[in-house]
Amino acid sequence: MWEDLNNAAQMFTQKKEGDSMDSPPSRVIHIRKLPNEVSETEVIALGLPFGKVTNILMLKGKNQAFLELGTEEAAVTMVNYYTAVTPQVRNVPVFIQYSNHKELKTDSALNQRAQAVLQAVSAVQEGGSPSSAAGESVLTPAPSPVLRIIIDNMFYPVTLDVLQQIFSKFGTVMKIITFTKNNQFQALLQFSDPVNAQQAKLSLDGQNIYNSCCTLRIDFSKLVNLNVKYNNDKSRDYTRPELPAGDGQPPVDPSVAATLNKDSTSLLGAISPLSAAAAAAAAAGRVALSGHSGPGGVLLVSNLNEEVRVYGDVQRVKILYNKKDSALIQMSDGNQAQLAMSHLNGQKMYGKIIRVTLSKHQTVQLPREGLDDQGLTKDFTSSPLHRFKKPGSKNFQNIFPPSATLHLSNIPENVTEEDLRLLFSNSGGTVKAFKFFQDRKMALLQMSTVEEAIQTLIDLHNYDMGRGHRLRVSFSKSTI
Repeated sequence: MWEDLNNAAQMFTQKKEGDSMDSPPSRVIHIRKLPNEVSETEVIALGLPFGKVTNILMLKGKNQAFLELGTEEAAVTMVNYYTAVTPQVRNVPVFIQYSNHKELKTDSALNQRAQAVLQAVSAVQEGGSPSSAAGESVLTPAPSPVLRIIIDNMFYPVTLDVLQQIFSKFGTVMKIITFTKNNQFQALLQFSDPVNAQQAKLSLDGQNIYNSCCTLRIDFSKLVNLNVKYNNDKSRDYTRPELPAGDGQPPVDPSVAATLNKDSTSLLGAISPLSAAAAAAAAAGRVALSGHSGPGGVLLVSNLNEEVRVYGDVQRVKILYNKKDSALIQMSDGNQAQLAMSHLNGQKMYGKIIRVTLSKHQTVQLPREGLDDQGLTKDFTSSPLHRFKKPGSKNFQNIFPPSATLHLSNIPENVTEEDLRLLFSNSGGTVKAFKFFQDRKMALLQMSTVEEAIQTLIDLHNYDMGRGHRLRVSFSKSTI
């Protein structure tokens, strides 16, 4: 198909020598030196901030494209802007100039895919409603250089450096602030120019950072400038590297960045999960990228409790001989270790703040045969409590940070709301709200605090409800 398109477009490329910045203005823009495998959406994103894009012709074999804007004025604005600011696609500089042609005449049958993408993008930019009969709708200028980013289905951790590397493809990222709201990981990210924010939103909204998870939901923030006080693993001002790390926060090396996996099938050119886990730890100053603990991730946890199983399958546990309130915990892999660390470090439990970091050890060694280690080392490799044994299990999609709301499943038919309220109240805490799902096999239960929810999850996950039913308890992103 692309060969047919290239042949049909020869009349454009044969005259490209005459297409230059000195050519008279035209609403057709000639774009050259595009990176391989560039998408139609990324090319359209170059023109959308300046006005309605009415046609597109992709010449992928030649790394070129033609973009037709709705008006000559919009094309002039676009060329003038990119004369001062070098346009980039996938972090590669591209060249933009006027074409000698005043309009694009393309065979719609040959250019069907590009036209379909253009229509879809136009519908999104116009609020999802059909375009006007006259087709004169013009894109509203970006209201702010600040984007609000929500990460859905967050199986792997997303760090400042991961966000910076992804979004810097569209312009200079100045500041990032991350936080958790409504049990969801969110970020505010400020570009140096609203046009870059517009391009990033168009290209990245709805895409996955990693394959099949960590979906980006992007909108413009009402803020126009972010006030960053500290440079640490929660916030960063890239224009002010001298800012302090803040009380109790690890200092961060801004040069640390995630390694992109070019062979990934994710639309973003997804990040290798193991590389990302190592980058996340490195960004927190805990481990160098080259020193990642490998497939058997080991955590050092103070004030150990079994809530770690919510974020992965515990293989082995070793309580430290000289420090009984600390232990080494071996997870099934490095991703689970990173996930447990990012969600549990700093949480309050039994009145104390637990600390979770990556250990330098790659495995937890079992005691030598005949050696009595006073029962400090336990092997859980064959435990029936493992939640994540099956690859691709739905359990991977239901991993959330600790919250006051718990998700209950595997509830027997004869168990009532009153039974469950009493069970969780007796475990220590106050049940504030309860809601059965329609089939009554699952429910949401809200404790008064996150600390109470953590404690009741530890006590009641896998609780024997009778008739072979073991209660499943996990944290929920929902509220009642």
